[in-house]
Amino acid sequence: MKKKVKNTDSRLKVIPLGGLEQIGLNITAFEYEDSILVVDCGLSFPADDMLGIDLVIPDVSYLLEHSDKVKGFVITHGHEDHIGALPYVLKMINVPIYATRLTMGIIENKLKEHDLLATTTREVVSFGQTIELGKLTVEFIKTNHSIVDAAALAIHSPVGTIVHTGDFKVDYTPVFGDAIDLQKFAELGKKGVLALMCDSTNAERPGFTPSEKTLGKTFDALFQEHKDTRIIIATFASNVDRVQQIINTACKFGRKVVVEGRSMVNIIDTASKLECLHIPDNTLIDIEMLKNYPDEQTVIITTGSQGESMAALSRMASNTHRKISIGPGDTVIFSSNPIPGNEKAVTNVINELLSKGADVIFQDVHVSGHACQEEIKLIYTLVQPKYAIPVHGEYKHLKAQANIAKDLGIPKENIFILSSGDVLELNDSEATVTGKVPTDTILVDGLGVGDVGNVVLRDRQHLAKDGILIVVLSLEEMTNQLLAGPEIVSRGFVYVKESDELMDEARELAYDAIQSCLDRGQTDWGKLKTVIKDVLGNFIWKKTKRRPMILPVIMEI
Repeated sequence: MKKKVKNTDSRLKVIPLGGLEQIGLNITAFEYEDSILVVDCGLSFPADDMLGIDLVIPDVSYLLEHSDKVKGFVITHGHEDHIGALPYVLKMINVPIYATRLTMGIIENKLKEHDLLATTTREVVSFGQTIELGKLTVEFIKTNHSIVDAAALAIHSPVGTIVHTGDFKVDYTPVFGDAIDLQKFAELGKKGVLALMCDSTNAERPGFTPSEKTLGKTFDALFQEHKDTRIIIATFASNVDRVQQIINTACKFGRKVVVEGRSMVNIIDTASKLECLHIPDNTLIDIEMLKNYPDEQTVIITTGSQGESMAALSRMASNTHRKISIGPGDTVIFSSNPIPGNEKAVTNVINELLSKGADVIFQDVHVSGHACQEEIKLIYTLVQPKYAIPVHGEYKHLKAQANIAKDLGIPKENIFILSSGDVLELNDSEATVTGKVPTDTILVDGLGVGDVGNVVLRDRQHLAKDGILIVVLSLEEMTNQLLAGPEIVSRGFVYVKESDELMDEARELAYDAIQSCLDRGQTDWGKLKTVIKDVLGNFIWKKTKRRPMILPVIMEI
């Protein structure tokens, strides 16, 4: 019997299209010859300077160019930064989705909202199951995270196996389900692993991440301490295990539970139907029923732990929630840590709650869903990869994990800190970054996807910073005589009633500049507008040291 020889002419390409050098927007393509599988398809939330933008999704133009090769999306877990862009991308590339049960349940809610459920092929995968996607096969491995049914992936190719951890932690006492399948990682390590792509989010933190179960005692103590007040707990909607522990404690103390916030209601409903969440009978009550119970017999589980302006807790804090108002008889618990960039928004909400007399608790009521250094070392030791490719995190997180890999004996030249768009080609004998693919982000504003680009965003930033001056004038059609104007309308620049002198002077300058052009026979509208912008721009800078946007409007009569 002849021994099967590996085909080493072709290489496996690893192409992160997002998720590196930032938190969120996770999406990675794995390509071997005529087969591409895509791991995750997440979004990120807009930065402070992305004015008016709702969501940021990845640029998948590389997948569109090679759409005939794309075999499917393989999803590690149900967080927004891993599934949020799916409805937008599926409209461009309609391929099957493979995910575990709760992950698929959450995805299906999104597909319903976008009318994609009937047109999208979906397959629920069990842990230990292997699926074939062209010349690549994927095996789902049980892990722990801050959401149930999180999976790591073993991606098998003709040139070797890549292990992708997804977001994970090592939790020996999970609230729901089994502990992480360390045995499978060890088995893969013994057979030989080409590369490990490991979660880097907590790579700077020493030690181990505490078990989610440790929070049960914390909630018990807090409920005991605040047994005479209403308790409001803000956490991530997707943290089903956290919600389970809050419900367990509420039942122990005889409290009714109200769930508030659309995303929270949707995920709890999905998790309950899939039996990932167990709610005792007569525990949940509708928000309308709150008034029928004394405050000390109720608990409200709500969204808004990140200070999001439209989330339920923020609306309660600002007195814009229709059903719930907060006062001195309330204890508000933040059961999450602010995501980097959200600290100010969270602080603002805390200050508003405190000013209303509420007791606010925001320390030691959260454990991370990501592995710290010792857990990362454990996975590396079990998997024994030839190459290390840190993923999921900002550059400092990726660098911290690279240092861990180096300390564990992986040669420096075998550790790759990639940027989004890099094309890493590898086989058993070598690995090289051979090129780059486009990875510009796509901005979602309302119903518009991609119609707000850098130019529009720059204009919004300009308007927000210095305001706008609109210069309106009317020219006679045949003679190009100035019939009316120029009139100047100001928004966001100066308070006009207190700046009459400045505006009159600007109007005279604009009039002189326009008349001068017309007297010289310069009637091209483009040149006229440029002259108006230049004259007024220089004048206003000298007078105010500001640069408002100047928008000339010429009408022909």
